[in-house]
Amino acid sequence: MSAEKIVVGKIGTPYGIKGWVKVHSATDATEGIFDYAPWYIQKGSNWQEVTIEAWRWHNKGLVAKFDGIDDRTQAERLTNATIAVDESALPELEDEFYWRDLIGCEVVTDKGYNLGKVEGLLETGSADVLRVKANPNDGFGQTERLIPYIDGQFVLDINIAEKKITVDWDPGF
Repeated sequence: MSAEKIVVGKIGTPYGIKGWVKVHSATDATEGIFDYAPWYIQKGSNWQEVTIEAWRWHNKGLVAKFDGIDDRTQAERLTNATIAVDESALPELEDEFYWRDLIGCEVVTDKGYNLGKVEGLLETGSADVLRVKANPNDGFGQTERLIPYIDGQFVLDINIAEKKITVDWDPGF
């Protein structure tokens, strides 16, 4: 079991009396969560590997049945557990990257001003947004910047190897 776990969803409440649970997916395609295996669930600080026996759509959500979970009482113990997979379960990308690869990247303007580091990303519907924590001694007094992730307009270059993102952005904004 590798140390790096990638969260792909969460277990909801039990569904029925035969050990099924509702599954809340954090993958782009909702059912895509079932493309990754094995799953690890976390309750407290412990990770436990689980095997999916079956899954299906139910109304607009997903439900799943795990090996060894055969009744509602056992399923209730899984409520709110985090679902993760080993980083190695993710497919290799060519000339692309995962959003998580951007976390920690230095963000620098095309004129060389260091805006800070990517602390997270926000999905807004129209465009994803880089949440950049400004350097403590930022010359413009900023603590955080929200930069729309629009390739070619604001985001000019991403170098994952150097952990550097070049943007066209006014440091005072």
